Amino acid sequence: MEKENVVARNKKAHHDYFILEKYEVGIVLTGTEIKSIRDNKVSIQDAYCQIKNGELFVFNMHIAKYKQGNIFNHEETRPRKLLAHKREILKLEASVSRAGYTLIPLTLYIKDGLAKLEIAVCKGKKLFDKREDIKKEAVRREIEKASKSRW
Repeated sequence: MEKENVVARNKKAHHDYFILEKYEVGIVLTGTEIKSIRDNKVSIQDAYCQIKNGELFVFNMHIAKYKQGNIFNHEETRPRKLLAHKREILKLEASVSRAGYTLIPLTLYIKDGLAKLEIAVCKGKKLFDKREDIKKEAVRREIEKASKSRW
């Protein structure tokens, strides 16, 4: 999957969760929201997804107000509907129904002029899992540093 114009990344997601499955979904937006997204005025750090009445929504995704939006501006953290096929939503619902699993947005990007969100089915990491990942990353960096200094 080639992401043409990455607007926002959830950097904490790989630290806090095990990523199991990834999906690409569209987002229902208003005019001022897409303009703010194109200006990179968006944050998905605290965002999460839920399925309600067979529909997929993203909550706590912060899209800043558009500067020239005047009275037509949007609410910054309103729930936004996500567009996915019915069978994908049913599959996600089955995955999330298991204990400890959740839907987290990973990346927001522009693809063919449309805003797309990459969401993932995730399982929360325990503290010892996070420590283990930090150790592995430190070892990887040391190896990389040593191999660069040789040449």
